[in-house]
Amino acid sequence: MVYMENTKQIREKRKKRLPALDKYVIFSLSAIIIFTVIAIIFQFLRENSLSDALIVAFYGVFGGELLMLCLIKRLKLKEKDKEDLE
Repeated sequence: MVYMENTKQIREKRKKRLPALDKYVIFSLSAIIIFTVIAIIFQFLRENSLSDALIVAFYGVFGGELLMLCLIKRLKLKEKDKEDLE
């Protein structure tokens, strides 16, 4: 009996998935890192840099995305704290 209960708990833990916000944060951070590496490699190989407008737009979009996700997460935490106090 104990063995069966332990396996059920292990299966339930495996079924837990990342929330959507965490997936977006991981995607955004990986996109920023990949873009930065590619831009540096491109600059060294071609001996010229990428367009300034492209770099500003890319970091603006993904930086803004991360900022919005952080604000959403923070507001959800505040709402949970208010509910816990009541």
